[in-house]
Amino acid sequence: MTAPALVLLAHGSTDPRVVDVAHQLRVAMQSMRSEVPTYSAFLDHCPPSGPQVVSRIARTHTTEVVFVPLNLSNAFGADDTMQTILDRVRNSHPELKYHAAAPIGPSPQLLPLVDRRLRAALSRTRATELDGLVLAVEGTHDQRSLSLIARRTRQWSVHHKLPVVTAFATEPDQGAGAAVRTLRSQGRRHIAVGSLFLTPDEAYQHERAQALAAGAIAVGAPLGCEPEVVDLVHARYCVGAMDLLDFGFVEQAVAEGLDEAV
Repeated sequence: MTAPALVLLAHGSTDPRVVDVAHQLRVAMQSMRSEVPTYSAFLDHCPPSGPQVVSRIARTHTTEVVFVPLNLSNAFGADDTMQTILDRVRNSHPELKYHAAAPIGPSPQLLPLVDRRLRAALSRTRATELDGLVLAVEGTHDQRSLSLIARRTRQWSVHHKLPVVTAFATEPDQGAGAAVRTLRSQGRRHIAVGSLFLTPDEAYQHERAQALAAGAIAVGAPLGCEPEVVDLVHARYCVGAMDLLDFGFVEQAVAEGLDEAV
């Protein structure tokens, strides 16, 4: 039985550094699971799009596809852009079975990687003291996802025994600059920003600039293609592939219902 194809769904960009992360993850997954056909697709800005990739997959006679969104803030289901792509796939290739896996964030497995990136940034600035932290995230309007992000912020705060303010790139009045100013208004002066961003996209660049302008002493780099991220992609794929399996339970239940009716 052929393994379902894996499609990594990411936001695109005209910046090759952003696009390269998705391709690096594709290569890493292909190395980990050589039997799994793995593709990168982009929701905007650059090719290939999700429908283009699925059309390519359909020509290989693969019948099952698992989509894994490379989103670190929206933990539950597809956003509007992704849902539009899934609807197009359904209409264009009704013969395909597909599953949209949960996005890879905001998993607690990513916090040690956020720490690593921040320690590297602090080392470059030769900082020796911290009295406040900001956790900068992409942002979401999904309430359940916001609750998870708040939980990750509390976990990070407890781990470092420091106050942590969450910054949302999607909310201009709640961005990294505002978060740094909030901590400074409380008397904190040595503030660093950990970044829960996958790539150095425009949102990350804006948040970084705003944080530094507000007085942050260091801003961690995006997470990129690291083992923690690859492991999360693999875990999401495995769950999605299992959900595509048909064990015949539905048919059995229907048959048993018919027998009882007779």
